[in-house]
Amino acid sequence: FPSQLKSQAPGSMEELRCLQALNQQPEGSSLEELSSNQGCLKLASTMKAYVTTVTENIIHRSAVKEAWRSYFNTSEGQLPPKIAGKPSAHLTLRPQSLAQDGRSQRFGNLSQSCRHAITHWGHSSLHSHVQNMTYRAGRLRVEQPGKYYVYSQIYFRYRGGGRDSGPQLVQCIQWQPAHSPPVVLLKGVGTKCWAPEADYGLHALYQGGLFELKAGDELFVSVSSLAIDSNDAAASYFGAFRLNL
Repeated sequence: FPSQLKSQAPGSMEELRCLQALNQQPEGSSLEELSSNQGCLKLASTMKAYVTTVTENIIHRSAVKEAWRSYFNTSEGQLPPKIAGKPSAHLTLRPQSLAQDGRSQRFGNLSQSCRHAITHWGHSSLHSHVQNMTYRAGRLRVEQPGKYYVYSQIYFRYRGGGRDSGPQLVQCIQWQPAHSPPVVLLKGVGTKCWAPEADYGLHALYQGGLFELKAGDELFVSVSSLAIDSNDAAASYFGAFRLNL
């Protein structure tokens, strides 16, 4: 017992009788029902406070231990998915990469309006990242199923002049399930007519939407023209992130 109990003249007959009465007390009884003796009631109250304190400390230590166990997956030696972060990716167009892009059998039979697949994105720089998704050769692969917001912007830089000064600029976000042909999720179109004397016509197309995606699904961007400003990482980009809906 704590020091409070030691001051109660240990071994006295009064305390022994009090302890015996406590032992015989029916479960759920109040202290006031125990005895009219104030000394006995004081001893019982002191014991109750001590037991309550010890019990609360045990519960607190157990709760802290369980919290740390859930915070760190000790059996796997890894942080749980919540700590690692939600699936997300933001890719930026790599400078001077467009000469390598274009038609590719790896992207399937794309429509004429979006026939050029962009195959080179920057994914590990100041402006870009990939987390809990996979990037490879122009494609984002979904690893965790769920609802994803998918978006892209392409900054076209068309060199004008002559009759061909108003091209149709098209941007498509393509979705390709495993072992299936690509499907257009989003399409943005801009038809512009620039002044014949203009050196360049600049136009940005942005689009985004929410889609239910499965593990193994892949996303990529294709365009109608590779006349794109590839020198500004903040202007042309492609990404996705999962929402908890």
